[in-house]
Amino acid sequence: MTLSEQARSRLTDLVALQPTKNAELQERWGMESGSEVHRYLESALEEYYYRDDDSLIRATPAAEAELGVESGDDVVRVPELQARIVDVLAGPEAEPQSVVSVLHDVRAAEMDPEVDAVRSGLRSLEDRGLVEIQRTTVPVFRLAVERDAVTVEPPEPDDD
Repeated sequence: MTLSEQARSRLTDLVALQPTKNAELQERWGMESGSEVHRYLESALEEYYYRDDDSLIRATPAAEAELGVESGDDVVRVPELQARIVDVLAGPEAEPQSVVSVLHDVRAAEMDPEVDAVRSGLRSLEDRGLVEIQRTTVPVFRLAVERDAVTVEPPEPDDD
């Protein structure tokens, strides 16, 4: 199957952001709804993605082969807010932080997200295995990996 330039660009996003959710792709691709993302995936990228047991969107080996990339890369591309969260979040040996604490640290780093966006970002990073959650009276978070064990970058700008 020959991919259009737009489909190839979106496949690159899918590979870079995996595991991901409809909402992340919706934001990245400027779509109106998660349903629109689902329809696009089914119509243009059907053989290049699947949903794992947690319903997260992942690239197939065919997608990585199509793009000439290999999995196991220690560079993780995430939305800008998630990259900022990794920058400010307590390390693996430090005291974990609440969502509100992370929100304040992100805001101190000159971003102004809503608390729900930070909560969602933490959960997405947890899905990727970069953040661990500890259940106490309120959930608290910290990095699950050493900060220098992975490079976290925002995705390449979208040329669409």
